[in-house]
Amino acid sequence: MNQLTMINETTPINIPHHTYKRECRYTRGINIPLADIERILYGLSDDALHYFEFHNIAKEIKQGTLLNGYAGFANIISEYYKNEKNIEIPELTNGRDFYVKIV
Repeated sequence: MNQLTMINETTPINIPHHTYKRECRYTRGINIPLADIERILYGLSDDALHYFEFHNIAKEIKQGTLLNGYAGFANIISEYYKNEKNIEIPELTNGRDFYVKIV
C-alpha cells in the first residue's frame, strides 16, 4: 500500500458511540488494514489508549469493524503513516469528523 485516501460517503455512515449513548454520523472515513491498526494501538500511551477506548468502548479490533474517529486519533494515524510508511494523509487532520474501517 503506497497511498491512503479519505472516502467521501454519499449516504452518511452511522456508528454507535456507547459512551455518548448515541450514534455518530460520518460522511467521510478511511480504510486501514488490521495489522496497521494493531500496531497503532500497541504504540499508544496509556492516556491515548484510554481516550481511544472512551470513543470506541466495546468495539472489537477485527476486520470489518467501524471505529469512531476524533482529532487526536487522526493525528496518531497520520503520524504512524508518515513515520512508518512515508505516506501523508493531510485531509485526515483537517478537524472534520471521520470513521475508520478496519480492512
